[in-house]
Amino acid sequence: MNTQIKSLMDEANQSMAAAVDFLESGMKSMRAGKASPQMLAGVKVDFYGTLTPLDQVGNVSTPSANQIIVQPWDKSTVPAINKAILDANLGFTPKVEADMLRITLPPLTEDRRKELVKSVKGEGENAKVSVRNIRRNILEKIKKTKDNKETPATEDEIKQAEKDIQNLTDKFVKNIDEMLAAKEKELMTL
Repeated sequence: MNTQIKSLMDEANQSMAAAVDFLESGMKSMRAGKASPQMLAGVKVDFYGTLTPLDQVGNVSTPSANQIIVQPWDKSTVPAINKAILDANLGFTPKVEADMLRITLPPLTEDRRKELVKSVKGEGENAKVSVRNIRRNILEKIKKTKDNKETPATEDEIKQAEKDIQNLTDKFVKNIDEMLAAKEKELMTL
């Protein structure tokens, strides 16, 4: 295989994997009825004038399936952490208890579960579009390899690369579909 095509294939694989990883990390922060520290992953606290991720100003734990405890390392930051969680608009309100915050998650209603499934499907579709855009961009680059002065690619190499890129795309789209099905099942299970 032409070295230029091989490097383009590697680039496609890495880019598509990154799109799937991004979707996966986004779905981890989505609430599925069970408390998880990742639910607060995007919260940034005003820590002495600097926006700092919550996990860098305190310990986030889940003592039970419907509770999250935030224990700040500096007790004076409790009000700032409370404000940051409220400002993040995550759908729950922390309760300040002395030197920590306790978040009790209300059970998800059927309508809220359906909204979350719809949101997950939208994120999954965005990931699929990203994978397909990567495929299109790489295919354009592969077609240009036949014009390379030093090591032009043959028609057979280009055709094989196109098949390989399509197989890679199908593999990642299938992976996304499986992730979406698992998350939908998790969200709809009471």
